[in-house]
Amino acid sequence: MSQSFNRRSWLKTGLLSLGGAAMLPQLSWAESSKPITLDKSGRIVYTPLFREHTAPLEAEILAKLNANENPYGPSPKAVEALQSVALQGNRYGWGQLSVLMDKISEKEGVPKEYLMMGPGSSDLLEKFALVLFMKGGTVLSADPSYMSLMNVARSVGADWKGIPLKKDWSHDLEAMEAAIDSDTKLVYICNPNNPTGTITEYKKLYDFCSRVSEKVPVFIDEAYLDFVDGENGKSMVSLLNEGKNVIVARTFSKIHGMAGLRVGYVAALPETLESIQSITRGGMGISNTSIHAAIASMEDVEFQQKSKQLNKEARDYTAATLKSMGFEPVPSHTSFMIFPQEEMEGREFLKKMSAQGIGVRSFEIYDKTWCRVSMGTMKEMEMFTSALGKVME
Repeated sequence: MSQSFNRRSWLKTGLLSLGGAAMLPQLSWAESSKPITLDKSGRIVYTPLFREHTAPLEAEILAKLNANENPYGPSPKAVEALQSVALQGNRYGWGQLSVLMDKISEKEGVPKEYLMMGPGSSDLLEKFALVLFMKGGTVLSADPSYMSLMNVARSVGADWKGIPLKKDWSHDLEAMEAAIDSDTKLVYICNPNNPTGTITEYKKLYDFCSRVSEKVPVFIDEAYLDFVDGENGKSMVSLLNEGKNVIVARTFSKIHGMAGLRVGYVAALPETLESIQSITRGGMGISNTSIHAAIASMEDVEFQQKSKQLNKEARDYTAATLKSMGFEPVPSHTSFMIFPQEEMEGREFLKKMSAQGIGVRSFEIYDKTWCRVSMGTMKEMEMFTSALGKVME
């Protein structure tokens, strides 16, 4: 029998006090008006195939590797811009927001009226969920995936169909297309996918989006796309120039290292954005200071390239070291990776890792226990692998 807890009551219990908040840095996976559900083992239930182990922290966290944050950001130029306009925090940023949108329009190759800004991409995912599913309907996604949009949709009365990933951890596009019916209002695809870190090939996804968007809108969450090399790192945004009904979400939280400054955007057809913005506004939630920082960060291409390179070096080191320790990490295209950890129960694993000063996540995916670790600095990843070795002795 599962137990449901109201989030406000849960906060009052102290579970999300200082220690608990660090333990669960991404409440957006479960956070909405929908109560958080725990199974009889105390795991958070995201989907029937995707759960999370929780445990109180045992010590001060020295390497915070549980929230997919960029350890190198924000860009020095973004920090300088932020500091220079701190005294303008009493002003709205509409003028500078227009400047930022001009820059994004140029980068993405779509007109400005195809853009909607928001305080991070998760906020926009949730706004789209609220508006699109006010009168019910069904949303399709992979299972597991980033559940923010689906949880909000369900909280206002939508149904959700989860399609298991393929054996190579890519989206099962054929099964997703076959699952579309008269009740389907949206298909959501997180690519690269979170929490798995895996990619669905560009050409396959492009063909799918082009074809399926003629039936229902396709929402592609590209939060981690900047970490991907080669053709698979190309965005689906070009489909908008063909009039396809796709919605593409991007964020400044990852490659730009601005997770705490909250800037993101979606690109979609103007008529799609009009239907959303007739009910809720996006840009109103971004601070004037964050807008200036985002503009400066876009101009600091060197910082973005450095972030990507350092992330790759840390990822390569971590994957190689895990393999040398007998683990089998899933090939990652993001700023995090997962690997099966079945030697120890997930809650106990978290407690022992935190006792070593390391914050990670522990998931139950397809009835197997997995550790998800974010890519920190090389020093932090060395701390992680050292602590893992001690915990597994």
